[in-house]
Amino acid sequence: MSAAVMLSDVAELVMGQSPPSTSYNDVGDGLPFYQGKTDFGATYPTPRIYCSEPKKLAQEGDILMSVRAPVGATNLCRSKSCIGRGIAAIRAQGIDRDFLYFYLKKIETYIDSLGSGAIFKAINKSQLAELPINDAGISLPEQKKIAHILSTIQRAIEAQERITQTTTELKKALMHKLFTEGLRGEPQKLTEIGPVPESWEVVPLFDVCRFQSGGTPSKQKPEFWQGTIPWVSPKDMKRPRLNDVSDHISQEALESGSKLAPAGSVFVVVRGMILAKTVPVALAEVPMAINQDMKAIVPGPRLRSDFLLYALEAFRENLFKKVGRSGHGTCTLMGHEIAAFKIPLPDIESQQGIGSALQNLERKKELHERKRDRLQDLFRTLLHELMTAKTRIK
Repeated sequence: MSAAVMLSDVAELVMGQSPPSTSYNDVGDGLPFYQGKTDFGATYPTPRIYCSEPKKLAQEGDILMSVRAPVGATNLCRSKSCIGRGIAAIRAQGIDRDFLYFYLKKIETYIDSLGSGAIFKAINKSQLAELPINDAGISLPEQKKIAHILSTIQRAIEAQERITQTTTELKKALMHKLFTEGLRGEPQKLTEIGPVPESWEVVPLFDVCRFQSGGTPSKQKPEFWQGTIPWVSPKDMKRPRLNDVSDHISQEALESGSKLAPAGSVFVVVRGMILAKTVPVALAEVPMAINQDMKAIVPGPRLRSDFLLYALEAFRENLFKKVGRSGHGTCTLMGHEIAAFKIPLPDIESQQGIGSALQNLERKKELHERKRDRLQDLFRTLLHELMTAKTRIK
């Protein structure tokens, strides 16, 4: 090809159609049935529903595209499948299939902009057919090379994601084992918070911690927001350990009434809609200030900070039960509920060993997340450079 062509020039398009609802099942009777982006994975969709009376079919190797809210997302079809009206099957002809798949990823935002509809955005077959493809006129041999490079990077990204997921599951399993059996697999005793090692205590947080509330410096004073002191709000609570935060405040802001929580504090969100799903907790490794929707739990001499963090994670479900929900949808975790919340407490040496074991897994997860992020950046750069022929493959 020497110039841009329309998608219909290089592919057969099959628009999905909803089969009879009586033919749906989840026991594997018939063909996998895909209805939209909710079925999509990183590269291949995951069957959730099957259909015994399919109307429209996608073949193995077809490109699947979501054509109803959201519009433009793509996957590859692993086997013959039924497709509903939220999916179109794109069957490459005269163009490398993987090159076309990646090209559609490059123009996904443009495809989404074509969607229309008062309630659900959608794209029709005519719009799909007229999509401009390969505007750089890349030849078939070079298409195959480009597809090979991008596929290799995509597989590397997926490998890092699998390692990250496995590490997350391993941490969860190890946490359960350590908080029920300890480091030495000792006998258990049944307590009000569940089975714990026989030698451990069960204590309320107010026995071993103190608590600190937060606040927001005046937005009317810009100088309060031009400092170097990290100021944490719920949006920053994405990782067990706080590294980067969005906002920083000045010493003047602290002197005006804001408080600084010491390094080693464990922060917990106590107000907001995020509490409808979970109770975020995170460890401050340097002194930080917090906003009014947060509470700082400062461990005393009998309790290590990292052990407190993992104890709150391990018993998060019990903490979540304490969340109050008002008729207006506001979710709140009261200060007295946190203070009275009970955790298991071993000796300091055991706390250190448990914290170290779990932190090692956290660091491994973060390492692979960073590798994944770098690969994703490389993928996005090469996707643009190669598809626009700014970088050529010899």
